[in-house]
Amino acid sequence: MPVKRHFPLPTPQELALTGVTVLWGGTFLVLHIAMQHCGPRFFVFVRFMMAAVFVGLLAGRKLLDFNWREVRAGALIGVALATGYVLQSAGLRDITSSRSAFITALYVPLVPIFQWAFLRKAPHLMSWLGIALAFAGLVCLAGPAALSLSFGRGDLLTLCAAIAIAAEIVLISLYARGVDSLRVTVMQLFAGSLFAGLMMPVSGEAIPAFSWVWFSCALALGGLSALVQVVMNWAQKSVSPTKAAVIYAGEPVWGGLVGWLAGDHLPPATLLGAALIVGGVLTSELRPQWLEALLGREPQTLTKND
Repeated sequence: MPVKRHFPLPTPQELALTGVTVLWGGTFLVLHIAMQHCGPRFFVFVRFMMAAVFVGLLAGRKLLDFNWREVRAGALIGVALATGYVLQSAGLRDITSSRSAFITALYVPLVPIFQWAFLRKAPHLMSWLGIALAFAGLVCLAGPAALSLSFGRGDLLTLCAAIAIAAEIVLISLYARGVDSLRVTVMQLFAGSLFAGLMMPVSGEAIPAFSWVWFSCALALGGLSALVQVVMNWAQKSVSPTKAAVIYAGEPVWGGLVGWLAGDHLPPATLLGAALIVGGVLTSELRPQWLEALLGREPQTLTKND
């Protein structure tokens, strides 16, 4: 008879998504440098096109087996992906990075709501508690200045970015099980690149002069995007959108750790925020017997999709 565990070890997929957040934590500086030499839509266009080529080379002859479901899934995810990146970058021109981080973090509580609405699967009570702790941690990291009540153009753009990011996470889980991870990744990166490129004339963004700076940044982040999107499409075949959102909330923790290793000072609020986020990740995994009994459930091993 198998041993019942109520605090299971992380699965390979969950560890892979944690690795994604570690990589994300180190991208802000590269993106900040790139934005000094080109616009956000052009950069997303070039970055995602490079990433699509990288994954396409990896997929090889598998690209010949594209089906309609993979085209549709990739296009929807790609548009959501590009929209989130472009709107967040555009919003950063009008608001501080801390306020942007706070508003973008709204995708964390939005994901379980979207999961409930579109996937018809209500998150477990402990998942809601984990989401609440992670979001509280993100508020601590953002600082009191991010909580002001003013709501301008940059705020609205960043809020729309958070909605797009939440939609992307749910869409990946919605389509992940019925598609090939490599083919759908190529399609979503290509669709995201094309969408960002088409937004350029609409928004009046011009093509910048060639610079080895933005080209190098796009090449580096394009390779990163290729790796990250393949991992997300593979891992979210068995990890629910809510659990993925809690894991992704750890991104600023890893970014802060990198900064600390580089000599940055971490104030108490940052340490508290990091602790709350880690606590949220751990709490979302708990399934205490007393709670299962209260909910009228048999104590059981946590499933991957809770």
